[in-house]
Order: sequence, then C-alpha cells, then structure tokens
Amino acid sequence: MPNRREFLKQTPSLIGLLLSMPSLANAIFPAKKSIILRSSWQTENIGDIAHTPGVLTLLEKYLPDVEVRLWPSNVGNGVEEMLMKRFPKLIILKSAEEKKAAISECGFLLHGSGPSLVGRKEIELWQQTGKPYGIYGITWPGVYGFPEDRWKFNPADVELLTKARFAYFRDSVSMEFAKSKGVACPIMEFCPDGAFAVDIRNDKAADTFLKEHGLETGKFLCVIPQLRFSPWWELPQKKLSVNPEKHARNEAMKEQDNKPIREAIIAVVRQTSMKILIVPENETQVRIGKEMLYDPLPDDVKAKVVWRDHYWLTDEAVSTYIRSAGLFGIEMHSPIMCIALGIPAIVCRFEEQTSKGAMWRDIGLGDWLFDLDTPKDVAGIVPAVLAMAKDPKAAKAKALKGKQFVNQRQKETMAVVKKNVGA
Repeated sequence: MPNRREFLKQTPSLIGLLLSMPSLANAIFPAKKSIILRSSWQTENIGDIAHTPGVLTLLEKYLPDVEVRLWPSNVGNGVEEMLMKRFPKLIILKSAEEKKAAISECGFLLHGSGPSLVGRKEIELWQQTGKPYGIYGITWPGVYGFPEDRWKFNPADVELLTKARFAYFRDSVSMEFAKSKGVACPIMEFCPDGAFAVDIRNDKAADTFLKEHGLETGKFLCVIPQLRFSPWWELPQKKLSVNPEKHARNEAMKEQDNKPIREAIIAVVRQTSMKILIVPENETQVRIGKEMLYDPLPDDVKAKVVWRDHYWLTDEAVSTYIRSAGLFGIEMHSPIMCIALGIPAIVCRFEEQTSKGAMWRDIGLGDWLFDLDTPKDVAGIVPAVLAMAKDPKAAKAKALKGKQFVNQRQKETMAVVKKNVGA
C-alpha cells in the first residue's frame, strides 16, 4: 500500500488522466455556465451606459458563478475601461469570431434593459440555435417620436417576445400594450430598469469637481434640462443631418418645458440654503442646460448655480448624485440612479417621450412624476421641488421606500433568471 508521500507524487498524474476523459472530467469539475448579455446601446447618454453595469451588478450578486460575455453596440469613449475596472472578469465581445464562439458556447442570451427591443437582430440570430433567451426590463414598443408614432411597433417583436422564457417590462404601460398586441410569453411582468442597480463610482472626479465649485455634500440639488427631441445631429460623431420637423418642435416647446424647471431653481435658491448644479444626462444637454436654465437666471440666483460645462460618464455622475440632496428635471435615468442610491428624484415628462416614465408610478413614486403637457402637473413642480429641498429627511425616506420596492423586484426577477439559466 503506497505511503502518503508516494500518493501525493502520483496525484497530478491521476488528475491529468481524469481530465483527459471529458465526460468524467465534466462530472467532477462541471464547466462554468456562460451567458451572453446583449446591452450597451450608446455612450452619449449616461443612462444608456448605466443599463449595462446595473444588470452586471445584479448578475454578479444573484448568479455569481455564471460567466458573462457582453455583446455591446458601443463601449467606446472610456466606457469599456469603466466597465472593466468594476467588473474585471467581464468578457466583452468585439470581433465576429468572438461573437460566433459565444453563440456556440453560451447557453443563454439575456437582452438587457433598454428603450425597446434594441437587440432584435441578435435575438433572431440566437433563435437559430434553439437555446433559451430572456428579456430583462425594456420599454415596448419604445418609439421615441411624435405622439402619433408612439405605438408603432415591429410585428416581428410579438413572436420574439412570446418565445422568450420571460419578458420583463420596465413600465406597466409597455406590459399592458404587449398583452393587447398578442404577446403571450410564459412570464410577463414589471421589472425595474437595470440601471436601478448601478453602483459604479468615480469619487475622486466627483470630489474634485464639487470642491472646485464650492458644492458641499447634502447642500445642493442636481438639475437636468431637455428638449422634446434630443438633437443628436449636434454631435459630430453621430453624423446625422438636422431633422427639420423635430428641430421645429424643439424650438416651439423649449421655453414651455424648461420654464418650470428654471422657476424651481429660482425658488430653491431664494427660499432655501441649497445650491444648484445643472448637469447633463446626454451630451446634447450640456448646451441646453446653459441656454435654457443657466443663462436666463437672475444674477442673485445665478451666483448660487453651477453649470457643468462638459459631459461626463456614469461613474462620476453616480458619485455626484450620492453627494447631492436630490435631483429634478426632464430625464429618466439620472433619477433612476438616484433612487438606487436612496437619493430623492423628481421626474418631468412630455408626450413625445416613451412610456418609461410610468415606472415612477410603478415603484410607488407617482407623487414625483409630472406631465409637462398637463397644466395641473406643471403647477405642482415648484412646490414638489421646494418640499424636497426644505425637508431632506422626509424626501430621503420616500426615496428609500421606492428603493426597497425596486430591490425586492430585483430579487424576485433574478431568481427567475437564475432558474432559466440553470445556475
């Protein structure tokens, strides 16, 4: 009978022999499950960027043993570096060969949160494998256009959504619309946008900026402007021509839409000790913030308002929001990131936008949702912002209640994802 020393010498050889027999090796050392995450739609919007790290955080928490391969549309402009810093094990698919290998080797495709079924082509390609897929937190149909265009949809989406293992919608309006159009997925429920889980940070950049501009933690509010249509044609990298119809609509409505936001800024500065930081959610809003919010302010108010004159990435935004006393404005994902941090956030919307604003009601924050096309709602914006500024403790408690609801839905929906991935 071999002694302990001889046994230890032979162990590597025995392991090598076992591993040379694939079926036996897989039984002893099961291969790590791999999935594709189809996400990362664009980099000119910190909200679109946030979808990906948000869902990655959830997968890390609830499916820690699953390898994730990200199939992005765009991770340029520093986004790839930001993601890899937070998720060093992440595999980002870049080449056609890498994507082909992932389709062959991965057992599940997860379509991440987004403004619509953005990854339709990839799902159609994936269907050819016969392997399962799921949709996690989208607006549908998600047409960002004129009111009469809002409910136009691709009929092919009905089949793609129906054949998914689960179809989670980030707002109840989308879910009900899908049902009305014949989508019959086995699991169709509300699921908060993946950006609610974002936790990437750049504290150094945030602290440096805030210090330079005299903004103290808990003593300022963040504000975001917007036009009816984001003027993407202003960004050279988009290579777009001006859309005359959308530009005309922007010009006609920009004062009406941004005036109540500006009035709220004035009220906060004159009635509280809070300062104001005007920030962009997408790159075009840097200019919009100056034109529509900062420049028209009275001098006494302007002295306590900071206009951020350049775009930023999601990590610095998150680190800034968590240092603020709250946020208000005409956007969706910065408020989402705030609630994820337990920071109060007021959302203002208008008809041309998609139904994603309904998620504020879905998570119990309907009192902080205002329709800029409804005069009664518009009249309530300044009082709501003032209440948030004057009673930070109550506003914080309300934000945390919304966060608690979101966290519970994340836990429940990720349990479904885990079951279907087989992790």
